Amino acid sequence: MLYRNAIGAIWLALVLVGSITGARAFDESKYPDFNGQWKRPAGIANQFDISKPQGRAQQVPLTPEYQAIFEAGLADQKAGGQGNDPTYICIPDGMPRVMNVIFPMEIVITPKTTYMMIEYLTQLRRIYTDGRDWPKDFEPSFTGYSIGKWTDADASGRYQTLEVETRLLKGPRTYDPSGAPLHPDNESVVTERIYLDKSDPNVLHDDITTVDHALTRPWTVNKRYVRVNNPIWFEASCAEGNPHLRIDGQNYMLSADGHLMPAKKGQMPPDLRYFNQPRN
Repeated sequence: MLYRNAIGAIWLALVLVGSITGARAFDESKYPDFNGQWKRPAGIANQFDISKPQGRAQQVPLTPEYQAIFEAGLADQKAGGQGNDPTYICIPDGMPRVMNVIFPMEIVITPKTTYMMIEYLTQLRRIYTDGRDWPKDFEPSFTGYSIGKWTDADASGRYQTLEVETRLLKGPRTYDPSGAPLHPDNESVVTERIYLDKSDPNVLHDDITTVDHALTRPWTVNKRYVRVNNPIWFEASCAEGNPHLRIDGQNYMLSADGHLMPAKKGQMPPDLRYFNQPRN
């Protein structure tokens, strides 16, 4: 019995030593303070380039082929449809649109991974900072696979910037609700520089550059978020109360009284061949 107790005491001591060593290895003072809740600045809607208004004013550098797809989507939205925006049926925003941060975001820094938790659809980004390479076998996802590194540009001994590259994405994805499309080959490469504002530590910047075959050139935007200390968090579930129904590739609506209805003027009803049809 004494022998077993001795072994247990030794094991517990080793665990405690290991925990203390691990804690010392992660020196929080070396990392920027990303704590708190991060929100879009006041007056900014759901647009990718926050320096420009929504829609065509974004001036997305699309190829002629994808500009035509964009225009067709805008025309459909004007007629009452959803255009190219896939998120009305609760598909996740995906990268880089998830960084529009429609609902608040929390950032948690750990020694090997930085987590970005975004309330809308409970989307989670894992940014690996442990020096790993791209995986050979990985299932593509809407937020993709992100590899990052911390940099100390002024050699101060404290990191200032998190540099990130994201690949291995799947679609459909657009930049914002206007429906400016990304290429369906999903070979997008998104790079980011994430850092606190030098004059105001309660402002976070994310310089995002997207390389995509639907673009004529890399597209770079600067996004900003403002910090809320002692925040109140709330759940944002897209599926709850969503009136949109997609049937045979078409969008329909569920009326307030629970009946199927058209989403836009002149829309034909869906094929109901598998339901009992009224007889004349």
